[in-house]
Amino acid sequence: MVSIGYFLSCEEFGPRELVRQARLAQQAGFERLWISDHYHPWNHAQGNSPFVWSVIGALSEATTLPISTAVTCPTVRIHPALIAQAAATAAVQCEGRFVLGVGSGEALNEHILGDRWPPGAVRLAMIEEAIGVIRELHTGREVSHHGRHYTVENARIYTRPEQPVPIYVSGLGPRAVRLAGQVGDGYCTVRPDPDMVQLFRSSGGADKPVQGGVKVCWADSEEAGLATAHRLWANELLPGQLARILPRPQDFEQAAALVSKEAVGQRIVCGPDPERHRAAVRKYVDAGCDEVYVQQIGPDQDAFFKAWADKVLPQLR
Repeated sequence: MVSIGYFLSCEEFGPRELVRQARLAQQAGFERLWISDHYHPWNHAQGNSPFVWSVIGALSEATTLPISTAVTCPTVRIHPALIAQAAATAAVQCEGRFVLGVGSGEALNEHILGDRWPPGAVRLAMIEEAIGVIRELHTGREVSHHGRHYTVENARIYTRPEQPVPIYVSGLGPRAVRLAGQVGDGYCTVRPDPDMVQLFRSSGGADKPVQGGVKVCWADSEEAGLATAHRLWANELLPGQLARILPRPQDFEQAAALVSKEAVGQRIVCGPDPERHRAAVRKYVDAGCDEVYVQQIGPDQDAFFKAWADKVLPQLR
């Protein structure tokens, strides 16, 4: 049976509001949480980007829902040994209900210390090595590692959950999806693409969980929702490698100015029609996702949770 969760947007909201939304999500009947992990928002209009590990600590006290990062980049901005410690602590706080979602990242967040932003093939090699480092540290043994990309000396994590933290790997292109199947405990995606889900499963994913994230904008009218979605998330429709290589929020704003409202409306369900919202989730179910996480775009969170609790979630179940 597919589980439906809520996607907390660190790009749009500060830490206290994210905790409030998590409580509302649990009350509305959502079963789990995704939370984004960025240093910058995609554009200035989104306006936030709190440190995700602090927020997860607060969430662990505010709700009993399982939490996944969607997704953390453990390769450039933060060394994987530190991510291993952060994830282990989060899993203890959440009493084992924590998944570390990882991905190869974007220049937007990872270039901030002046490190070179490597090409895609190198980024995939880095994340594969980083996952190995994290898993080794999660055994509780003292670790020394001298690899191609990372060095760890005499490191040991003492605060750990009873079971190793599951690591799910994100990917849009075939190479990343194959890697997710080979080294991940699960797969994260933001596209309802059955071909990529099948590639994950045939590459070693078998019956491992697949998580999918979808954005919607519940509003009094389709026009109002579309205006909000276009203002805040037109960057979702940027083609090719732009999302991976643009370094600043203002660069995304300039590129997203070329994205029309009509194009956003074709990708993101906007407005008050419950069936259209249900259909957005069903696309991910039909693609083979085991967990679907829904993000409400914009500030009208209370109306979203009420509408989904009354008109959307019961029918989906």
